[in-house]
Amino acid sequence: MPSFDIVSETDEVALRHAVDNANRELASRFDFRGVEASIGQNGLSVTLKTESEFQVRQLEELFAKACVKQNLSAAGADREDKPVHSGKTFSLTLAFKQGIDQPTAKKIVKMIKDSKIKVQASIQGDQVRVNGKKRDDLQQVIAMLKESKLELPLQFNNFRD
Repeated sequence: MPSFDIVSETDEVALRHAVDNANRELASRFDFRGVEASIGQNGLSVTLKTESEFQVRQLEELFAKACVKQNLSAAGADREDKPVHSGKTFSLTLAFKQGIDQPTAKKIVKMIKDSKIKVQASIQGDQVRVNGKKRDDLQQVIAMLKESKLELPLQFNNFRD
């Protein structure tokens, strides 16, 4: 019976490359000359620090572009609403998620069931497994989920025939 897994994983190496590329671009940007600004990584969280709130937003955009080049989605990261002001710097922390949380997994299963495609979806830990009799049905589910407006970047692994 054909099946596949729906997961949401962040590649830590690709994240490190995105941080390094963003720091390289930051060093060459004219509007950040003479400004104390940095992009740092600790595990799956990235911290953007600079001297003003406006510049933090510019760093966020610069980092998002670097993520796109590494095929990462910065949209799925948990971020604070407002940059934190501490001393003379503003900082913004982006926390990238690993796995699909329970409410989102239930939402995905409900979307699959509401689509009336003849497949079964089950939650297994931090991933969702989809089984079906036909490969075409599974591909319809993948297409439907790619078009959906979920704020979580999804990957489709372990496709078995």
